[in-house]
Amino acid sequence: MSRESDIKRLAQAEALENLSRKIPNSELVTVYWSETTETHRHGIYCALIPESNLEQSRQDFSWDFSHGDGLPGASIHWVDDKEIATYYRYGHTRGVEPLIIDRIFNGMRPDYQEISEEFRHFHRLYHEQRDNKFYKIDDGGTEHLVAIIEPDRIQIRVKEIRQFLAIKEMHLAIFFDYVEYSRLGLDEFELAERINERNGDSECWCLSYGDSHGMCGFHAFSRLCGKRFIAPVPKEKSGMWGFAEKEQDQYADFIIGSDDNGDGIIHTSDPAKLANNFGANKGAPNYLTAVHFRKSVLDKYYNLPGKFSVEDSYLRCGSLWGLQMDNHHGDKVCAWLGDLGRDLPYEEQLHWRSHNIEPVGEVSDVYFKRQIMAVATDSEQPEHIFKSEYSDLLRTSSSALGWRILLPLTEGDKHHLKSLRIPASDEQCDFDGLTLALTKILVDSLNEKQLNKFIPNEDRGVIKGSISRLEKALDECGVTGYQEHVGFLRKLQNLRSTGVAHRKGSKYEKIAEEFGIENKNLSAVFEEILVKAAAVLRFLKETISMGDLSHG
Repeated sequence: MSRESDIKRLAQAEALENLSRKIPNSELVTVYWSETTETHRHGIYCALIPESNLEQSRQDFSWDFSHGDGLPGASIHWVDDKEIATYYRYGHTRGVEPLIIDRIFNGMRPDYQEISEEFRHFHRLYHEQRDNKFYKIDDGGTEHLVAIIEPDRIQIRVKEIRQFLAIKEMHLAIFFDYVEYSRLGLDEFELAERINERNGDSECWCLSYGDSHGMCGFHAFSRLCGKRFIAPVPKEKSGMWGFAEKEQDQYADFIIGSDDNGDGIIHTSDPAKLANNFGANKGAPNYLTAVHFRKSVLDKYYNLPGKFSVEDSYLRCGSLWGLQMDNHHGDKVCAWLGDLGRDLPYEEQLHWRSHNIEPVGEVSDVYFKRQIMAVATDSEQPEHIFKSEYSDLLRTSSSALGWRILLPLTEGDKHHLKSLRIPASDEQCDFDGLTLALTKILVDSLNEKQLNKFIPNEDRGVIKGSISRLEKALDECGVTGYQEHVGFLRKLQNLRSTGVAHRKGSKYEKIAEEFGIENKNLSAVFEEILVKAAAVLRFLKETISMGDLSHG
């Protein structure tokens, strides 16, 4: 290294510059770090300092808390020659508490660091064990990255640290100890052994220079040791119920009609400002005013099936929130104005607002009967019918046969069923993805092992493929009328094989012609495919329920 770079390192310029920098709430700040190289040894640790200890801690650059501290411990004292043991939750640390805890197993098991359980529970953090990251899920279902644990570093977002500190009535002290080495001597830097110190409200540190006397080939060294303090936010900003101030509810405006000039009429979705059948807010739009949206409003939710569930007349985000909706149209989705304001988080209201259109027509008959007439009514939408038939088939086969003719989808494949629908767009990528999903559900999931039991031994090794096994099993059982359904499954499999799994060529063009892809938009084609797929499920369900699929 050059003399100039060594001077900069020994002066700890980068570390001192970082100390003077204001840390934004959105930043993931390092609260644990350990790194040793040929020329330096860096370490960071941290602890929670009670308000009563804060001034004393600010005057002393030495660490208040050491690695290995913070575990339960006890002390012993004597009263009238009687030994008395006292238990301490975090050991005898004078009120200082850990945020990061060293787990040390003396070589019997690998050591590691963990984040305080109280902190994790305070923010209800989800631990994604695959990459050792921690997420906070807000009331709207949005995930926020709060902490990352790496082998030699732990980072936590400042916002969540300060909220925790507010309730604890503590400050976080981030301890640091940086040692830099140089093969050059102090005299070559024109440096003498000396000490620089600083004590302030936000940091205190000591920078010292010294002579290593040739140890490991090094002569000059510098050491920067101290701590930086992170203050709490006011308790009303802690986000904790009972302490936090109530946030003002926000409501998006939606188009609910058009005036005589053709301009859209817009009104708030705030339920408190809507009329109802009990005389509230006379002259205002009724709570049950239908608001219309492009069908693509649901694509966001279909594309995140691990988080959202789009069901017959209902959209849900886990158990956090849900919205009743009219998804029984081919080209739009409707919802009541009051429900949009009452049931959707504001961020989701804005998403729906971006897909809002002027009303065209009314809500569907199915939705009207369910919502207004309180009459149980079956959906007429192909994707709803398919999913209903799929569930019925699984139940029927399990009950009548003792096994499922369609194997349950694995965790990694369940999204194919949840995201199955008639696409809102005419995009080839959507059509291909849905074709792949449907084939996995109907063809790849056929229970070949159980179907083999209906097939003579001499034929089992000859017949290839799940569809052919289904066909042979039905034929051996004397089932009639299966040819149309088996033929559809083969066409669907060919559509997947020639157009999704491989490059599209002449074979795809041939099967595409059979499905009418050249003459219709892809949404209409897939709607027809779903109708035929539901018919396959219904046929199998009826065949099994009548006892026709048996060994005779």
